[in-house]
Amino acid sequence: MTALGFLYPGHSAEDDYPRIEQLLGSDVRVDLVHTDIGEDARRVDALREMGSPERLAAGLRDLRLSGADAVVWACTSGGFVHGWDGAHEQVRSLALAAGMPASSTSFAFVHAVREIEARRVAVGATYPDDVAALFADFLRAGGVEVTRVRGSGIVTAAEVGTWGEAELFALARGADTPDAEALLLPDAALHTVAHIPALEKELGKPVLTANQVTVWECLRLADRRVNAPELGALFTREPIVQV
Repeated sequence: MTALGFLYPGHSAEDDYPRIEQLLGSDVRVDLVHTDIGEDARRVDALREMGSPERLAAGLRDLRLSGADAVVWACTSGGFVHGWDGAHEQVRSLALAAGMPASSTSFAFVHAVREIEARRVAVGATYPDDVAALFADFLRAGGVEVTRVRGSGIVTAAEVGTWGEAELFALARGADTPDAEALLLPDAALHTVAHIPALEKELGKPVLTANQVTVWECLRLADRRVNAPELGALFTREPIVQV
């Protein structure tokens, strides 16, 4: 049994995680702990506070009891707003406090783009434009070329959590560009997992979403590969054969 640990801020799209667990199979367990979101505002100062060491450490107390093999800070904006170096320091502090391998959704996107061997990506963000631009800067710092960034001006995670299929597909269509080799949807408050295969079919390219890449990143940290086509192209790599 591989146990995956996640620190998820507040309550928005956390039901993506039991859905992912079901698709991964019976030998993978997903343990999710909710962290205190503080002020639900898509401002840089509020997002930095949301991912502060104190808030993450408080969530770890419950996660340690689950026996997790690795932990991921399941919040994109709460990572990249610190910049490339600051996000690295955030993850280092998390790993030290947790006593296990750690990462964040921001780095999960960079690693997932490399996994699918994409060089150019488009970004469909629910964030205000200034926050969306910081995500694009983070990707570029990781060596990823960004062809378009579309922000949506949503200022709370609570509102994003109410979005359905129509809003999701409109965002994806509006953000995609012909030269992008993948589309990224970075908000962990956005319900996406049930729609990834349909999005990839419509756009004709891999689609990477926050909760999807977060779980993939935790599997990577735990040295596991799982072939789960219903989770998109990212999960269609051949699993590692245990000998």
